[in-house]
Amino acid sequence: MKKQQAILFDLDGTLLNTLDDLTSSVNVTLQAHGFPLRRKEEIRKFLGNGSEFLMRSALPEGTKETVFAACLAEYQAYYKAHMADKTAPYEGILPLLKRLKESGLRLGVVSNKFDTAVKGLCERYFPGCIDAAAGEREAEGIRRKPAPDMVFTAAERLGVKREDCLYIGDSEVDLQTAKNAGMDCISVCWGFRDAEFLKQAGATQLVHTPKELEKLLLGESDNLEHKNKR
Repeated sequence: MKKQQAILFDLDGTLLNTLDDLTSSVNVTLQAHGFPLRRKEEIRKFLGNGSEFLMRSALPEGTKETVFAACLAEYQAYYKAHMADKTAPYEGILPLLKRLKESGLRLGVVSNKFDTAVKGLCERYFPGCIDAAAGEREAEGIRRKPAPDMVFTAAERLGVKREDCLYIGDSEVDLQTAKNAGMDCISVCWGFRDAEFLKQAGATQLVHTPKELEKLLLGESDNLEHKNKR
C-alpha cells in the first residue's frame, strides 16, 4: 500500500460506537410526537447519510414537512445533550490513533453527523489525536458525503494533497465517498455494516480489528489481502 501522509476517518461505526445514544435520541423525539418507536437494528440501517436522512427514515411515511422540521430540531438538541451517555470508542481505537500520530501521520474525521456534535465527540474521546474534524455543513455549500466536498475540505485543513490521503469507513456511503474523491478506501468490519454487505457494496480492502488496521497502515504486514477473503 502506498505510504500516505494523512488518514481520513468516518466517525460513527468506525471510531465510535454511537448506536445506543442515536437510538435513544431518535426514540425520545418520536415518543414526544406520539409516533411508533424504532428498534436499534432499524436505526443501524438508517445511519450513514446524516441527521436529516436518519429522521426522515425513522418518521412514518407521509409525515408533514413542518412536523419533520420540528422533530429534526428536537432530535439534534437532545442528541447534543446526550451524545456521550453510552457512546464509547471501539476497543483498540485510541491506541491506534496514538500510534498513527506518533508515526507522523495527519489524522482527520469526516462525518455526516452535524458539525457541532462531530467536533464535540472528537474533543471528548480523542483529545490531541485529531488534527481536523468536520461534520455536515451543507448550509455553507459543502455537500455531505458521498459527495467529495467534505473530504477535500478536510485534506485542505490538514495541509496535504488529496492524493496523499487514505479514507477509512464502515459503510457503503464511505466507499462511494472515497470513490468520488479519488482516494483509496479501507472498510472496517466492526461498525454498522458487516463484511459481506461491504463486499457486495464494492469493498476491496477489509479489516476486522483496529490492530489489523494499525499493522496495515504502518506497513507492519506484507500482505493482509488473504484475510479479506474470510
